[in-house]
Formats: sequence, structure tokens, C-alpha cells
Amino acid sequence: MILAVDVGNSHMSVGLFNREGKLQFFSALKTVIDSTRDQCAIDLLNVFRLYHTDISVVSGTIISSVVPPLTINLTRAVKLITGKAPMIVGSGIKTGMNILSESHGQLGADIVASSVAALYKYKSPLILIDMGTATTMSYLRGNTYEGCVIIPGIRIGAEALSQRAAELPHISIEKPASILGRNTIDAMQSGVVYGHASMLDEMITRLEEAAQPVETIVMTGENGAYLAKYCKHDIIYDANLLMDGLYYLYEKNTQRLRKKI
Repeated sequence: MILAVDVGNSHMSVGLFNREGKLQFFSALKTVIDSTRDQCAIDLLNVFRLYHTDISVVSGTIISSVVPPLTINLTRAVKLITGKAPMIVGSGIKTGMNILSESHGQLGADIVASSVAALYKYKSPLILIDMGTATTMSYLRGNTYEGCVIIPGIRIGAEALSQRAAELPHISIEKPASILGRNTIDAMQSGVVYGHASMLDEMITRLEEAAQPVETIVMTGENGAYLAKYCKHDIIYDANLLMDGLYYLYEKNTQRLRKKI
């Protein structure tokens, strides 16, 4: 089985795939930048214990990370508990994509993995929306990564609004009572939710104008399932896109992936 780990700014995602590429379990942990090797190892072992799975079933591992300070200790932890050095998504890994970037190293490992999965699973040209700490929108055509935009994430926007305006409270991201808020909280929720959805709709239109209309719009990320329904475009939500991408990258780089990406 293949152990896939993605380290994001807010959460660390852990998934285990069988040889057929089916996700056996998925777990999300809080990213703690200063975790030691042993703490990372304990956290991973606890995930396996939670899902009643023996760590010895792991035959290969892959890691993507956008948090460099944690990457080294996590890599050492995975090697410690599995006995196998993990594959790291980064320079030198085969993606099957032509990345149009001034510096390939600047493209986040999470975006690389999600893009590989999107091209493998869906018709292109396509727009990939990843709603994490930041909201990223990538345009992919054929096997080419054309470029992306990076936008402050929906939670960052809501938190900044509360922090910078003394009389505005902290709010949860949830369904607004109406687009016409009649109290402060409803008005803020309406602005955050409908505002972010409207921004995505307009950015999709602008990306298509800059390139060409797309066959597919796919969204992933922790806030995606909730926000997609407020957008006017037809959007597919795929919760496991990043994890699937890590599995495909592992298989491709160990020459087990049959389908061309």
C-alpha cells in the first residue's frame, strides 16, 4: 500500500492507498511547523492506530509539502516508521506536465499533485480551483499547465475583516440567511460567501477570455464543497483530488501508471 502525506499551511493530510488506487483511509491533522521527527512519527502512528491499520502494510511513500521547515523532520519520521525513504514532490519528479513557469520550483507541490490528478481524471482544457489557506485557480490544457492566480482564502478574508474592523465580530463560514443581511453577522456571512463565490465566477470568465473556454471546472480543498453551490458555473467538487494526485505521481515515477497523463 502507498502512504501519501501532504503538508499544507493549516493541515497535514494523510492517506493510504491500496494497489488499485483506492483510498483506504484519509485523515487531517493540524500542521505544527516545529514538530520534531519523533512527534511526526507519533502522529502518523496514531493515525494508523485510529484506522486499525498495521504500518507494516506500507510498501511505498510520497510526500508533498509547502512548509519547508517541517518537511525534513516529516521525511525522517516516515523513514523511521516505514523503513522506506519517501518520494518527495519537487524538482526532478516526473509529472507528465509541461509547466509554463519562469521557475518550476515556485509552483507549490500541492498544486502540482492536484493538477496531475485533474488532468488524469477530467477533460481538458480545465480550470482547477483549490480552496485552502489561499484560493488558487489554475488553467490546464492538454498536458500543459498554463498558469494560475493566487487569491486570499475565504477564511483569511473573514478573519482579516474581524481583526481590522473593531466593531465587526468573528464569524463562521456558513450559509447566509439571505444575501440581504439584516444584522451584522448575516451581512458579513453574505459578503464573505457570496462575495467569494462571485469572485470565482468572474475569475473563471476572465481566465476563459484569456485562454479559451474550458470543458471542466473542478474544485477541491476544505471549503470547496460548501462554496461550489453558491457559484453560477457548473463546478465538480473532488475532495480527494490532491491525494489522488500523490498516488498517480508515485505510480508514474515507479513506472506502474499505465494511462498517460
